[in-house]
Amino acid sequence: MSLRVLRLRAKADRRLRAGHLWIYSNEVDTAATPLTLFEAGEQVVVENAAGKSMGVAYVNPNTLICGRIVSRDSKYSLNKSLLVHRIQVALSLRERAFSAPCYRLVYGDSDGLPGLVVDRFNGVLVVQLATAGMERVKNDIVEALLQVIKPRAIVLKNSGQLRRPEGLEEYTEVVVGEVEEPVLLTENGVKFAAPVLTGQKTGWFYDHRMSRQRLQHFSKGQRVLDLFSYIGGWGVQAAAAGAEDVLCVDASESALELVHHNAELNGVGERVATMKGDAFAALKQMRQEQMQFDVIVVDPPAFIKRRKDIKQGEQAYRRINEQAMRLLSRDGILVSASCSMHLQHENLVDILRLSSRHLDRQLQIIEQGHQGADHPIHPAIPETEYLKAIFCRVCPT
Repeated sequence: MSLRVLRLRAKADRRLRAGHLWIYSNEVDTAATPLTLFEAGEQVVVENAAGKSMGVAYVNPNTLICGRIVSRDSKYSLNKSLLVHRIQVALSLRERAFSAPCYRLVYGDSDGLPGLVVDRFNGVLVVQLATAGMERVKNDIVEALLQVIKPRAIVLKNSGQLRRPEGLEEYTEVVVGEVEEPVLLTENGVKFAAPVLTGQKTGWFYDHRMSRQRLQHFSKGQRVLDLFSYIGGWGVQAAAAGAEDVLCVDASESALELVHHNAELNGVGERVATMKGDAFAALKQMRQEQMQFDVIVVDPPAFIKRRKDIKQGEQAYRRINEQAMRLLSRDGILVSASCSMHLQHENLVDILRLSSRHLDRQLQIIEQGHQGADHPIHPAIPETEYLKAIFCRVCPT
């Protein structure tokens, strides 16, 4: 396949040479290679201003990030062969890190496949295509996954905000086999059923696996509150580790039904209760009822989705963490988590410091959690490092 050339401006190759994979529209020499010449998702050979090849990328002339490198060698384009190779490399890491076939199999840029996410639930794969470039090769992706993994079912779960700027429609489709949800998975020795067709994202969030494992250590004999619980990832694992009782709070009735189902799966149904509603309102109600907990997990959705949301989002993180601290028993543990890439780690620490001081409490950071090995960080792409979980001991002064 002969690919057309995308030429960069002078010095616009610096980030690519440093390992980055993205090309911004203002880095393209549009006099030599107008972006309007290219179709969304088309693969091109990227050249620097001197005409030296930088590799192969797919492009979208309609987006700020107009190109993403998929190969450093212009002889290799994104096809089934390259996909098989990259998926095999990704699989080898997951098999070294985890004993059960339940993990994020492909994590986009970090696995050399920008715009592609694949979560594995034993024999079921859930695939998300976030870019026009990946959408164009979706048949090759399915064939590559069949060759490498041999799953019993593959779901294309193509919904979410990332597809809209790419000009892509949203859809969910089972393209291989049959899926009867919820689908089973195992994390840290605890069984869960996840709604891969109708739930959030791929149906489950593997990224906090390591922190949820550490939560088990602090849970035995404790009263635990799991805010923004979704289907009970934190709370059910706390109960399985011996928590005295667990309360999961979420705004979704269907998610809370699965909390109970997952608790029963692990024989802890009698120790797990749920409350439906907005987390902020629930905290206010619990404070009025003078409820207290020994361990509280605050794991909200991203309050900061764009840079312009930083100020408002940080205020939301401050409010939710401060309200949670008010419900902690003496010498309680707060797990404050964030999946907002735009919330810097030091800013979350400062939010927790300010919240504790406003309540005249002493705060000690005792552990800090991070995304697991199935969410590897690309050292040249800071955006691949987004997850934070800070374990705090909150005491009277």
